[in-house]
Amino acid sequence: MQPLSPLSLDTIRSTLATQAFGRRIDLHDRIDSTNREAVALAHAGVEHGTVVVTDSQTEGRGRLSRQWFSPPAVNLYCSIVIRKPIGADQMAEWLSWLPLITALAAAESIDTIAAASVSVKWPNDLLIAERKIGGILCESGTGARSGSYQIVGLGLNVNGDRNDFPEDLRETATTIRHETGHPVERNRLLARFLHELEACVEEFESRGSERLALAYQQRCGTIGKTVKATLTDGKEFIGLAEGIEQDGTLRVVQRPLPTDGRPPDIQRLRVADIIHVRT
Repeated sequence: MQPLSPLSLDTIRSTLATQAFGRRIDLHDRIDSTNREAVALAHAGVEHGTVVVTDSQTEGRGRLSRQWFSPPAVNLYCSIVIRKPIGADQMAEWLSWLPLITALAAAESIDTIAAASVSVKWPNDLLIAERKIGGILCESGTGARSGSYQIVGLGLNVNGDRNDFPEDLRETATTIRHETGHPVERNRLLARFLHELEACVEEFESRGSERLALAYQQRCGTIGKTVKATLTDGKEFIGLAEGIEQDGTLRVVQRPLPTDGRPPDIQRLRVADIIHVRT
């Protein structure tokens, strides 16, 4: 295995092409969770675009309160503090789309840096060949003196080996290096991700979600597939994922179709655990 470049502020900044994202970068060797650290900084009033990045996490978190496997020296774990003056009439749409446009930005950056074909499983899992290489955790809040903020957390399996995963993840998870056959420079990947994400955030603020929705749908490997959705109350729903609504929800039409002439049930999912069903 070729030696891997360590994370380095100088190297990240040497290719960074953003206005605000990454103007402040807090780089750690090891912390419990980049999202947790970013929330604390946001409450303290840290500036928009501040990035927390670490070489390893001891308590990395994924969606739906899951633990995120976070070994040292091979992957990318980062969180960004976002403060944008989104109007009250747009806030619900903004919060729905933020995880999706973050996934879009991550997929674009991986394609650019690693020449890998990445798809998105709704809402924000990053896949190569139907195996997961990354996930996103978004949080929001309001500090007593710092105003409202959003935190975007990204975990990417970059240069590790699939055999390093816990046994229960080996069939469903993979790494960019394993799939492409070559190592990926994490500093460049982070810089590119920050560039893509900042562009998506600025696009939403100035023009809304229309163009971003089209770009996301082109990336989304869930559309057109039969899926099993586990809802927040534990109930399951199987159907065909037909598309993404304007507010970012996933529209799923019941499958198999009813045989008694009734119209099929349609679920518009805002939060759910999605599995692509092989047919």
